Amino acid sequence: MRVRALVVHEKNGPYCMEDVELDEPKDNEVLVRNVASGICHTDEFGRSQGVPIALPLVLGHEGAGIVERVGANVDDLKPGDHVGITYAFDNTCPACQAHEPYYCENFNQINFGGVASDGTTRLHQDGHDVSMFFGQSSFATYSVANAASVCKVDDDVDLGIVAPLGCGVQTGAGAMINVAHVDETSAVAVFGCGAVGMSAIMGAAVAGAKVIIAVGGNSKSLALARELGATHTINRKEVDDVPAVVHGICPAGVDVTLDTSGNQYMMVNAIRSLKYHGMFLPVAAAGCIDHFDVGGDIMMPMRTMKGTCEGESDPKTFVPQMVRWYKEGRFPVDKILSFYDFSEIDKALEDTSSGKAIKAVLRISKQ
Repeated sequence: MRVRALVVHEKNGPYCMEDVELDEPKDNEVLVRNVASGICHTDEFGRSQGVPIALPLVLGHEGAGIVERVGANVDDLKPGDHVGITYAFDNTCPACQAHEPYYCENFNQINFGGVASDGTTRLHQDGHDVSMFFGQSSFATYSVANAASVCKVDDDVDLGIVAPLGCGVQTGAGAMINVAHVDETSAVAVFGCGAVGMSAIMGAAVAGAKVIIAVGGNSKSLALARELGATHTINRKEVDDVPAVVHGICPAGVDVTLDTSGNQYMMVNAIRSLKYHGMFLPVAAAGCIDHFDVGGDIMMPMRTMKGTCEGESDPKTFVPQMVRWYKEGRFPVDKILSFYDFSEIDKALEDTSSGKAIKAVLRISKQ
């Protein structure tokens, strides 16, 4: 079928609204009419060829919409279901079979390799293949995705709010809930108050953490962090020693720190803000530390630095859970969202880059 999509033809090239051909869903797949799609920094990582994805390419990996058709082997979804689409996994490897899809052995290939789990794309243009992204390419009016990555949600919730739950929001919230297992005894510090950082703050608040410290450089964002559940804020531009301020709040240090920036100074500060045996979670797509004291900062204080992806979330359960928390008023994700028409992607990116928008969401069609 012919659909409209934002196609990228060259490295760092413009998003071009064009017609592409979309294959019919295979036996384990569903066709979704996209209502909304979140915009994530990972999309820009793909556009800039941070990973070498074959061009042309349709990005977008936080889709939400309404199921139109299902494949022959799909029994948990039906036409008319409201859904969010999350990261792709093969659903067959040992990790997936153990209900740990975030450890899928083929994760990189089918999220960043331009193809679905069977090694082929569902998108074509003028007789040539067009690469997919995260097995969905939600910057389009329709997507075909593996049913395993499609999460049914309550149909009384705005799908524009559901869309960003599929990646950025579940990464932050899941890191606190599923990875660090934060509870009412925990003290945490979140470095970076963008969409993932704010989601981590909301996740920690849902988990009942006793201390939630937001560290950032934008006073407006720090004020919003308070609304979302932060108990303390630190403006990194106004203090010389962030770890000292953290230790002033929690003398022993905090149990968990999370960094969304990938900035080496922020990451070192996050590590040094930890207590003995604390856990550091770096979640930025890129970043490095030039000089790092493994012995003094990690080994001797018995700290853990843990790589994590997608908040180690089983999306079929975690995405609907976040929707329930939102409906209960416990997870106010709507406060970080800004909405744009499908054709306004350039403005959405500009507003995100300038800090005017924390999390941009494209409205693609009517719910």
